[in-house]
Amino acid sequence: MRLLIIGDIIGRPGRRAVYRFLEEKGGGFDVVLANVENAAGGFGVTKKVYEELKSHGIDVFTSGNHIWDKKEVYEFIDKVDDLLRPANYPEGVPGNGFCVCEKGGVKLGVVNLMGRIFLEPNLDNPFRTFDVIYEELKDRVDVLVVDFHAETTSEKWAFGIYADGRASVVYGTHTHIPTADEFILKGGTAYVSDVGMTGAWYSVIGMHYKEPIDRFLYALPRKFKVEDKEPVVFNAIEVEVDPDTGRALKISRIKEMYE
Repeated sequence: MRLLIIGDIIGRPGRRAVYRFLEEKGGGFDVVLANVENAAGGFGVTKKVYEELKSHGIDVFTSGNHIWDKKEVYEFIDKVDDLLRPANYPEGVPGNGFCVCEKGGVKLGVVNLMGRIFLEPNLDNPFRTFDVIYEELKDRVDVLVVDFHAETTSEKWAFGIYADGRASVVYGTHTHIPTADEFILKGGTAYVSDVGMTGAWYSVIGMHYKEPIDRFLYALPRKFKVEDKEPVVFNAIEVEVDPDTGRALKISRIKEMYE
């Protein structure tokens, strides 16, 4: 099974890059996953954007701390199975933290988790949450993929080792900068600390650079806006998994630039 995993999509420029890549090179993948917590105007996701992305061939949507930024998400996140929020939010939070889909006779489980360092300390422990979900899914799926949305590489790397041999793929999102540490771990889990973003290249994590730099200079709040006048970078990973064993066979980074 060939998986295409797209990093955080930033606003309309990021969506355009996704559509172009999928149109030109997306035909060879069995499943396409993408993190969409910044897909609508740089903050959150709307139903329109979700449906637009789905119509272009994305199968499963993951997210993170910005999933709640567009309030309309509360109206539809419980009505769809393929838009995930982190599973370690407390009980009672809308939405689902994992899903199962079937492609070509292969059952794929996707889990969305969020780290706690420098994020939301009141979340449930993501390591222990994974244990519970793994026990529920291990006999139901052939391939298990985890989006670990976290700030620090140490927390991501520790989780990768923790899940090694149980998850087929563990990939990091949230920091928007791709890391050069794609490995197949000892137990057969494909790992990378951060896939990177899909959005404007000459920007501060997809946002026009002036407002973030002003914030760094003056320590005052600034309203960020998506950079839409620069070339865009498409960051993703390709992973090949043996569905008979659940072990990863290959992981490689993908980077494309578009005007």
